[in-house]
Amino acid sequence: MNILGISAGFHDAGISLISDDKILFAAHSERYSKIKHDSELNTKILSDCISQYGMPDRIAYYERPWVKRTRQLYAGQYKEAFNFRSLRTTLRDVAPWSGLDKLPIDYYPHHLSHAAAGFQTSSFDSATVVVIDAIGEWDTASIWSAEYIDGRARYKKLWSQKYPHSLGLFYSAMTKRAGLKPLDEEYILMGMAAYGTLFVPLHSHFVTNRHLLEFKHNLHLGCDEYMPELSNETIAASAQYSFELCLKAVMERARQIGHGRNLVYMGGCALNCSANEMLGEYFDNIWIMPNPGDAGSSLGAAALTYGKRLDWRTAFLGTDIPGSYPVKDVLNELVTNKIVGVANGRAEFGPRALGNRSLLADPRGPDIKDRVNEIKRRQKFRPFAPVILEELAEEYFAMPRGWRTSPYMQTVAGCLRPQEFPAIVHADETSRVQTVSKDGSGIRQLLEAWYTWTGCPMLLNTSLNIRGEPMVNDRADADRFETLYGVRVLS
Repeated sequence: MNILGISAGFHDAGISLISDDKILFAAHSERYSKIKHDSELNTKILSDCISQYGMPDRIAYYERPWVKRTRQLYAGQYKEAFNFRSLRTTLRDVAPWSGLDKLPIDYYPHHLSHAAAGFQTSSFDSATVVVIDAIGEWDTASIWSAEYIDGRARYKKLWSQKYPHSLGLFYSAMTKRAGLKPLDEEYILMGMAAYGTLFVPLHSHFVTNRHLLEFKHNLHLGCDEYMPELSNETIAASAQYSFELCLKAVMERARQIGHGRNLVYMGGCALNCSANEMLGEYFDNIWIMPNPGDAGSSLGAAALTYGKRLDWRTAFLGTDIPGSYPVKDVLNELVTNKIVGVANGRAEFGPRALGNRSLLADPRGPDIKDRVNEIKRRQKFRPFAPVILEELAEEYFAMPRGWRTSPYMQTVAGCLRPQEFPAIVHADETSRVQTVSKDGSGIRQLLEAWYTWTGCPMLLNTSLNIRGEPMVNDRADADRFETLYGVRVLS
């Protein structure tokens, strides 16, 4: 049975198609509409999926709309609650040719979809699952036990916190207070934190009980007027400090009441790689599916309808740009110009480029960081990530406990040779490391050739886009990027 999972209506819409345990396709609406964090489905993404793999037999949706509406009414979001469009209406509007609106639809709780996207793609037979995001229907944080019984995934909610108390909304409110765009630029706040002075009282000004994730104010309303004398950098440092204190409390609780020492961590907050560094203090084995936010829950919903373990092999699940990975041409461009784009193979499912839609550069040049930030129209303080041969990672980075490998850029690690690689080291001398195993992928082949040629086992790797735009999806996008920003993009 082919099952189409859908996440849409809030932010970062996405779809996933599975056939039994195989993940056939998974992609983001924004890559097709060219609208960053697009919340809606569009004709192009559905056409791309159906034209390749045929019509699904069933649809699975990542939340329960009628439950969400009760929370919207409670929160005073009357416009959102009363302007509700059913999923069937949406499908009929964006894909009237498809007949998708006539298929049976399964609806699942928002946090359960997050949990399933993580657990059923993991290698674990049982796990403790932690989900933390801004808001689902009502849940804002939850802890689950998960296990397979007779081959079927079974979940039990062990604890949860509910709206308006939300660690995710706290971080988004701080993002806005620091002059950034909430539900978009939280990752910039995380990077900005390294430049700020810690203002410890911020934590007690907002958090009533970190062990229960209770807050003094409904931060859905923001905190724009909070202490205007504090710099944005200080707000960032203090918000990150408070976030980490709260996350530690959740992980302590999860370890105490959870199901063993395997951790599955999901929800948008799982993208905070600076905080993820400490997860190994609480659990022995860690799995964060590389798309832990709402778009990834499309896969979770499909997994719940299927009910069994999915055969997770790669995050390269989206639009395909066919052809062999251009290793030789990339090497030549790196040697000549130090910076090159790659758009080849299937697009990454998740917010981070892993080699198939990447802007790559030599990490050793003293001016490389500024040059790449200029190309991407980003603030100059923003850090970049290294992608490195997995077997050599520990020679160059102090990988944190529980993170011997990091194939999806999900943690930071101290750089052991910061002076040698200034382009990939942040102000606190950490790097968001991506390790690549001997998996035969294009990026692996490139790293091996680069290491043979230069003796350097890593490259700077950032997403092939500029600030405010989605990542390059197809060859037409790559041509546009090449023309507008003066960087060769090889396929």
